[in-house]
Amino acid sequence: MPDLLPLVPVTPAHYLLLSAVLFGIGAAGVLARRNVFVLLMSVEIMLNAVNIAFVVFARLRGDGTGHVAVLFVIAVAAAEVCVGLAIVLTLFRRVRSVDVDLFSGMRG
Repeated sequence: MPDLLPLVPVTPAHYLLLSAVLFGIGAAGVLARRNVFVLLMSVEIMLNAVNIAFVVFARLRGDGTGHVAVLFVIAVAAAEVCVGLAIVLTLFRRVRSVDVDLFSGMRG
């Protein structure tokens, strides 16, 4: 049985398109949702989209600076998750909700 779809070579443009789509999904999640956990996951999706773009540009240039940048982004993302979850747990104990609108009233 012959293949119906011809093999399409994957180019850096495909990866950059994937990165843009993931970043758009993450940005839409940050702008549209009110749940803190969904906001944190959306930020992680955006950071991973940036990581894909860094790796693509590093491969195009033929050096390792993009890979080093990815390691820094992963480290920052891990720290962001730790601090973000600690803040969310502290606020949840106080407000008993994970709704962002309730957290905005705690300014002072």
